Amino acid sequence: MERILRGVMRYRHSTREQMVQEFRKVRDNPQPKAVFFTCMDSRMIPTRFTETHVGDMFVVRNAGNLVPHAEHFQDEYFSCEPAALELGCVVNNIKHIIVCGHSDCKAMNLLYKLKDPEFASLDNRRISPLRAWLCEHANTSLAKFQNLKEIGLDKPLIFSSETPLRKFVAYIDPENNFAIEDKLSQVNTLQQIENVASYGFLKRRLESHDLHIHALWFDIYTGDIYFFSRNSKRFIAIDESSIEGLLNEVRRYYS
Repeated sequence: MERILRGVMRYRHSTREQMVQEFRKVRDNPQPKAVFFTCMDSRMIPTRFTETHVGDMFVVRNAGNLVPHAEHFQDEYFSCEPAALELGCVVNNIKHIIVCGHSDCKAMNLLYKLKDPEFASLDNRRISPLRAWLCEHANTSLAKFQNLKEIGLDKPLIFSSETPLRKFVAYIDPENNFAIEDKLSQVNTLQQIENVASYGFLKRRLESHDLHIHALWFDIYTGDIYFFSRNSKRFIAIDESSIEGLLNEVRRYYS
């Protein structure tokens, strides 16, 4: 806590005035461009690696960058993630939803262990809120990944996208650069696109192409950011060699 308090004092004498000026610019008319779902991992600093500023994004963080599927909720039994979708995309008319996973995700590492039935037993879930959260809301990701392992990691997966009739194909780490848990993390990140699209209050905008869902993935060891390209059917590192092609894809499909 001492470090936090001293950090506040450094902020007061360095960047505070600049931030106040930014707050004043957007105070009466903020125009955020994205709802950004990512993991609560302390190494994930989305505003830094996207170079975004005050008023640019709504950021929602939880263990494993999960967006629970609408089937888990009835009546008033909701969580903050769908509330954030409504606040961002209905109340504020934001047009882009981004889900960002990352390497060495502790939640995904634990999810991989939950393939063991005993480890994922009801008794163990009752003593671990994190296990219960993952078993409830990331089980579909784990099941898809287990199926991929059975048929071969070089085979494609098929996901629903903005509507049930719109599908996309994904090859997970075809170069085999990442650990098995990181491959699961990439599957989980793409699964959240299906989960986001499950909410009825987004249906009209998704069907009319007025709302778009994207997937990013962050490698914490190299600092590289990957964008899931539906053209290339895989995560593509965003760099000098790929940026123009990715921008063209975004302009074509998501503008």
